[in-house]
Amino acid sequence: MVNENSGDVDGAVQSEKIDKDSRIAVLFFPVLILLGGLCGMLLPQAFVGLAGWINPLLMIIMFCMGLTLTLPDFALVVKNPLPVLGGVVAQFVVMPSAGWLVATVLHLDPALAAGLILVGCAPGGTASNVVSYLARGNVALSVAMTSVSTLIAPALTPLLALWLAGQYMPVDAGSMALSVVQIVLIPVVLGIAIRMVLNRLVTKVTGILPWISVLAITVVVTIIVAGSSQAIMNAGLLVLVAVILHNGLGLLLGYGAGVLMRVPADARRTMAIEVGMQNSGLAGGLAKQYFTPEAALPAAVFSVWHNLSGAMIAAYWRRKKTVNTGNLADK
Repeated sequence: MVNENSGDVDGAVQSEKIDKDSRIAVLFFPVLILLGGLCGMLLPQAFVGLAGWINPLLMIIMFCMGLTLTLPDFALVVKNPLPVLGGVVAQFVVMPSAGWLVATVLHLDPALAAGLILVGCAPGGTASNVVSYLARGNVALSVAMTSVSTLIAPALTPLLALWLAGQYMPVDAGSMALSVVQIVLIPVVLGIAIRMVLNRLVTKVTGILPWISVLAITVVVTIIVAGSSQAIMNAGLLVLVAVILHNGLGLLLGYGAGVLMRVPADARRTMAIEVGMQNSGLAGGLAKQYFTPEAALPAAVFSVWHNLSGAMIAAYWRRKKTVNTGNLADK
């Protein structure tokens, strides 16, 4: 006799395992990144010569992201485009503007100001999907926002950087756009294509992809911090304050955008997380390549802080019940 409830039991066990793995991931990521930053700070000579690894490692991260995406992940853009597109617009308006505002108010020197603004001009961070899940947000919306912001980053990131960061340091927007295409767009699209062709094989290894990504971003942060170790000694506290303000404004105004758009509570949480969490690894790599090592410092600090703040806000929201007025998508 077949147990009709066996499928439900297996699904519940799998869901519990995913929940446990996600909890471990969101807590472990910032710890590992913090350790990487400390290594770069204390042993800069061991890592400063690895600067050439930054872009290839970022490409690996983006390729892993592409492997986790499927065409249904983009269905929400078609079914209910307002929250997705509105959230992406909020991200590319709020974070660059907030970076410029914080840099102006704190009177950051040109390199640090340009670096902070470049963080704001980057697309959404890949860890935001896990944080959104833990915060009882709308995961479908989170994946859609991250994907769309990443795919349009080759156009918007250089243009916004030219407009806002260009007043502090020269910005070669054309070369930067080409770099973003090479580092972000091509690996992501390649990952999506391979997932479509070899879905069954890729599904078997999806569990290790987040860990490959976090190890890669940890090495990126370590290298960036190693190249900025002296700048950290000179301006570390000021940069930390700037990053906390920048991230906080993103979380607050992202949530506010959700309120203005009258989306359900879980979607408001997701929009806050998506707007506040940036692809700071990409920003650090671009800053190091097109500005100065000091300009990469805000991205290195942001990499650590936004994971910590994301873990804290997820823990807070997870304890609160959400009251939704409707579902944006079922996933």
